[in-house]
Amino acid sequence: MQKKQTKPLYIRNANEVITLKDSSSTPLKKEKMNDLKVIHNGSVWIENGIIQAVSSDHELTQKYEDRIQEAEVIDATGKVVMPGLVDPHTHLVYAGSREAEFHMRLNGATYMEIMNSGGGIHATTSKTRAATEEQLYEESKNRLNKFLLHGVTTVEAKSGYGLDWETERKQLTVAKKLHEDHPMDIVSTFMGAHAIPQAYKNNPDIFVSKIINEMLPKVAADHLAEFNDVFCEEGVFTPEQSKRVLLAGKEFGLIPKIHADEIVSYGGAELAAEVGAISADHLLKASDQGIQMMAEKGVIAVLLPGTAFFLMTEAANGRKMIDAGVPVALSTDCNPGSSPTCSLPFIMNLASMHMGLTVEEAITAATINAAHAINRGKEIGSLEVGKKGDIVILDIPNYKQLNYHYGMNHTDTVIKNGIIVVKAGSLCQ
Repeated sequence: MQKKQTKPLYIRNANEVITLKDSSSTPLKKEKMNDLKVIHNGSVWIENGIIQAVSSDHELTQKYEDRIQEAEVIDATGKVVMPGLVDPHTHLVYAGSREAEFHMRLNGATYMEIMNSGGGIHATTSKTRAATEEQLYEESKNRLNKFLLHGVTTVEAKSGYGLDWETERKQLTVAKKLHEDHPMDIVSTFMGAHAIPQAYKNNPDIFVSKIINEMLPKVAADHLAEFNDVFCEEGVFTPEQSKRVLLAGKEFGLIPKIHADEIVSYGGAELAAEVGAISADHLLKASDQGIQMMAEKGVIAVLLPGTAFFLMTEAANGRKMIDAGVPVALSTDCNPGSSPTCSLPFIMNLASMHMGLTVEEAITAATINAAHAINRGKEIGSLEVGKKGDIVILDIPNYKQLNYHYGMNHTDTVIKNGIIVVKAGSLCQ
């Protein structure tokens, strides 16, 4: 069971407090993604797990003068305080690893060649089907701990390594239990349409009907997920099949998400706009028309630079999307085949180096916009009165060093709901 805050927490005198204030109603777009609303020599007061005040240390010291002695005080002198990072696209719950495929890619094999040979998603599906709930829980908990150590306080977790109801249910059940047990918040997505099982390779529409008529009703009835995702890609699910799955999910109250235009331009971005998806993810090959439609409909682009980096392909054009007015978020895409990482700070660095994002845009994309991509923008993603006390303290003097020192973890302290869960770079017991 998650702990509850028992006394106020006073974070004092940070070099910089990145607030992203007044950003909770809608995701940030265009030039607004560069406005971090930084307070120098800033402080934060948290009580009952909720932020009560964010201002200069001088102002808060005066405001809480009579109560400082009852608070737990963190001296953040010389450090950066910012919202806890949010990862809006992970495949958290799975069994096994696929390092052999990495060597295959180094020798020239493509993603789809590996998948069509029985590797890829199918390989992880086999291991996940064979795993017990207990095994999946422990492996996924270990990954969550790594996320936490890198300053991530909320993650989205997809199913999709079952491709049958029993295993999909098992993944979603584990994610739900981790949400209850672990300090981090886990937001669940059903992704039964992650691949076509080998048994349905010649009859994919039958599998689509199975998802719609058998799986989706059970997901909704047992309240196992908030979102419904589909891999719309050539050789996987067509735009027409994807539309059927996403619209059916809406009938059961599941918000659409979509893996779109990752390998070829396939109309996924356009479909996201058409069905009212909260986000379209990947988008390496998204068309100009699709990007414009997303901008018009307010669909968030969840970009995954780590996947392109690991698959050794060109990254999505984040600069073009931001300039077109698409709100952009960032994610690790944590999964065993194409992005085996839990380091969202490294992803932020890649976004600046390979997608054209400024340091400020990368921070916005990994906080408030990422929160909106999982329908949590009113609760987390910025440091504002009334939001959850989810905070990361970085052992750097200014936020620009976060992307400057690539591949390094600057996380000193992580606070979740007002409780210190990482201290001096180590998990609290």
